[in-house]
Amino acid sequence: MCAVSSAPDFTAALPAAAREVDDFVATGGWDQPPQLFALVPTAALLEQEPELADSLDPDAMLTPIAQESLPDGDLGTALARIVWPAAVQGCVVTQEIVVLPPEAEDQLNGAGTDPEETARIAAEHPDRREARLVAAVLRDGTGACVLRVRKAPDGPGDELVEQPDLAPNLLEALRQTFQD
Repeated sequence: MCAVSSAPDFTAALPAAAREVDDFVATGGWDQPPQLFALVPTAALLEQEPELADSLDPDAMLTPIAQESLPDGDLGTALARIVWPAAVQGCVVTQEIVVLPPEAEDQLNGAGTDPEETARIAAEHPDRREARLVAAVLRDGTGACVLRVRKAPDGPGDELVEQPDLAPNLLEALRQTFQD
């Protein structure tokens, strides 16, 4: 009987890759532009580039690789122009955002669909919190998100929230980068 080998399942490795990107970006502090990373199988990368063995974790299934800076402007528009080669098994994007408490929703609904007015209200809201959203997807559509909420001036430290579907629209935009 012949054994059939199947492609590796990277699903369990995706949250760890998202956290790794979050940790990497966090070393640069706050007020950073959006950043994009390709996720490649570590084993394949080490096979192709053995000189990287000392700088990569051989136990990690996926290795994030920073990409060129994204163009200024709308992140969705920039992502819509991306198509990954077959060697890339996933991707990660980071974006700094403003998080508001649920009670701010009425104010935002009052802004209608004007994105500039919505941004102004969010930026001026007294209970706003700055955060960094890390969204990751695999070629098969699996998603993972990490949200790092910036510590309050008198707070203990940044707060981390992990939830696979925290940013459905951003995850969908990333999934579209793998469509043929």
